[in-house]
Amino acid sequence: MADQATAAHSSSRKNRWSLHAMTALVTGGTKGIGYAIVDELAALGARIHTCSRNETDLNKCLLDWDAKGFQVTGSVCDVSSQAQREKLINTVSSEFGGKLNILVSKHPFSFFLFSGNSHSAYCPDS
Repeated sequence: MADQATAAHSSSRKNRWSLHAMTALVTGGTKGIGYAIVDELAALGARIHTCSRNETDLNKCLLDWDAKGFQVTGSVCDVSSQAQREKLINTVSSEFGGKLNILVSKHPFSFFLFSGNSHSAYCPDS
């Protein structure tokens, strides 16, 4: 019965839609919802780059995704650091030829602040 459920889930996933030729950046992709998002996007065919503050966790997840045949790369990055965000953006831009279709960020203000503006430029009432 479990085999039938697994086969049905796999079949329905293939019939939903395809993300082939799409690229994605998922921050915090090695744990919890971030991991699930990477797994799902990759299963739908997207090429993904993820980042984590923990190199050990990142390497373990990259091995897991590689074993599944997913196209996932990663780098160590603390998105609270502007210098590390800039390095991440350069890495992703180079890796994907300047094309990024999907951004999933668990820390949205980090990317808004990337432009060099202060927090008050985006949230004047704070």
